Amino acid sequence: MGFWRRLFGGSSGGSDDLKPQRLDYLNEALALERQGDYDAALTSYRLALRDHPNDARILQNMAIAFTKTRRFDEAIRHYRRALELDSSLAGAHYGLAFLLLQRGDPDGAAQHLKTFLAHPPRGPDAQKWIEHATQALHDLGAQPAPAPAPAPAPAPGSIASARAPEERTGSH
Repeated sequence: MGFWRRLFGGSSGGSDDLKPQRLDYLNEALALERQGDYDAALTSYRLALRDHPNDARILQNMAIAFTKTRRFDEAIRHYRRALELDSSLAGAHYGLAFLLLQRGDPDGAAQHLKTFLAHPPRGPDAQKWIEHATQALHDLGAQPAPAPAPAPAPAPGSIASARAPEERTGSH
């Protein structure tokens, strides 16, 4: 009976009313990446980007997935677009720096490494990324930017807000 009422404009009032649900494409993409299906993840990221065209975090995640699928030109383009929208994305500076090194642009890489080190991420894995960036900058013969004063450690039991450079962002 509910079908006929919906068809002709009435409401069935029952539990069978259709309730359209919006898919969470970003979290779907993150789950697909965890499974190693980067091409499917990129499809979901594209759908997420369609819904949120100026979300720098989605662009950064796409750049990481493009890097994992060895589509470096696309990765560079997405990192640059993410940084246009949010120049403070440490992970985008980090990822772009190493892609630029691979492409033979040491000056561009050094600039992004310096920016990354000027405002490094915090969190349990941050130190390894900082050391890697510092070593790469040293290998290029460049001096890192002075590090900002360390922030106080998060209180025990609290959730740290900073993310490692390659860690994905799934919430809005």
